[in-house]
Amino acid sequence: MSKKYTLTSLVVWVAALGYFVDIFDLLLFGMIRTASLRDLGITSREEIERIGLMLDNWQMIGMLAGGIFWGILGDKKGRLSVLFGSILTYSVANISNGFVTEVYLYALLRFAAGFGLAGELGAGVTLVNELLDKEKRGIGTALVAGTGIMGAVVGGFVVKWVGDWRYCYFIGGGMGICLLLLRVGIMESGMFETMKTSEARKGSFKLIFSERKRMMKYIGVVLVAVPLWYIVQLYAKYSPELADAMGLQFSDEERKVIPINCIMLAYLGLTFGDFACGLISQWMRSRKKAIALFMTLSIITIVLFYMFAPQSMFVFYAGIGVMGFSVGYWAVFMSVAAESFGTNIRSTVTNTAPNLVRGTVVLINIAYEFLKYRLHYNSVVANITVGVVVFGIAIWALTRLEETFGKDLNYIEE
Repeated sequence: MSKKYTLTSLVVWVAALGYFVDIFDLLLFGMIRTASLRDLGITSREEIERIGLMLDNWQMIGMLAGGIFWGILGDKKGRLSVLFGSILTYSVANISNGFVTEVYLYALLRFAAGFGLAGELGAGVTLVNELLDKEKRGIGTALVAGTGIMGAVVGGFVVKWVGDWRYCYFIGGGMGICLLLLRVGIMESGMFETMKTSEARKGSFKLIFSERKRMMKYIGVVLVAVPLWYIVQLYAKYSPELADAMGLQFSDEERKVIPINCIMLAYLGLTFGDFACGLISQWMRSRKKAIALFMTLSIITIVLFYMFAPQSMFVFYAGIGVMGFSVGYWAVFMSVAAESFGTNIRSTVTNTAPNLVRGTVVLINIAYEFLKYRLHYNSVVANITVGVVVFGIAIWALTRLEETFGKDLNYIEE
């Protein structure tokens, strides 16, 4: 008789802590971007922004590559092999980040950290979705995402408390090592063990694109979540530049803490949003309706932000927090990704999809930089222009998705 797993099972909380470490590091660079680059000899505001965008791109390219690698490995060798391998890669890379003295080495190690981090969320969510009952898996994913997203809030407190950006990287890597110890005793997914003996193709990225309907569904899954990273990237991580363009006044010392505060507030909002969207999707018995509701709320919130945020930094900060809540459908998105595909490619999908979403940050950065530095738009106009495209694509993507609430996941893709 197979073991029954509940929302309090160790596997759920280990997955949540894995995502906690993932988000801690993913947003850490955004918080210490100015301090670390100044320490490396880069002082002009324009160079700090442009080199910061370049380093962000390298991290996200690493996540793209890692998402494909760890996703395929998870379907071929098991979910647990990914959970161990990815966190070890990330931990070594992050500790090494604390020793950088050159920008090129910084870029290389951000790539390596991104590559390692890419396996965390997908493997954890796959395990949770395959081990929990189908009526509980939405709440389980919300618990993983909601708890994990708090990593950004804790990261903000750590940066403020520790101060030295190098020690912050050491702490992040150390948390990864501690997480490895917690993973001893976690069991492999029963669905994977059953699928392992079948003749079905496992971990085939090509299988996703071998049928038009399956391919369009996958593209829809990826693109529907891009607004979240649009908000995080251009409103939270690059908040000093946006506040400048809105005419808000602050000192150079205040400039250092603005991205820290905005990332913390955005992710605090995301935490509550993830729990709320997860519960609403259970109440509505629909993933698509919950996503549509939160996407509509996001558009309204952004319009109100541009109307009222220029009044003061307090209103600016409040707007960032509310925007974070409004795009808090990441957990439901991850549930849709896991529930939309068969067991033999589920790990591939749940690892590649969120990392492709994160990888779109590279395109967002390129578009933003082109509009700002080639067409000479200010940050406000550049943000709005990119946002119109992002939300237009996301609304189209939502129409490509199937309803997956309550779907039986014990099947394979042919």
